[in-house]
Amino acid sequence: MGLGSVLTFWTVYVLTRPLGASTGDYLVRPGDEGGPGLGTVVTSALFLAVIPGLVVFPTVSRRDVTDEATDDISRPAG
Repeated sequence: MGLGSVLTFWTVYVLTRPLGASTGDYLVRPGDEGGPGLGTVVTSALFLAVIPGLVVFPTVSRRDVTDEATDDISRPAG
C-alpha cells in the first residue's frame, strides 16, 4: 500500500488494541451481565495461547511467502 513499516505497525496497533481490550472485557464479564463469565485467569490463558499461535502459524506454514519472494531469495545475484 506504500506505507512505511513504522506507520503500518502503529496504525494496526491503534486499531486493534481497543478490539482486544473489548474482547477481554466481554470474556471476563459474568453470565448475568451478558458475558460468558470465563474469569481473568481463563481469559488470560486463552489470549496467551491464541496470540502466539497467530504469530507461529504463518511462520511455520509459510503461507505469507509468495513464490516470487522465494525465487528472489534463492537466485544468485548477477
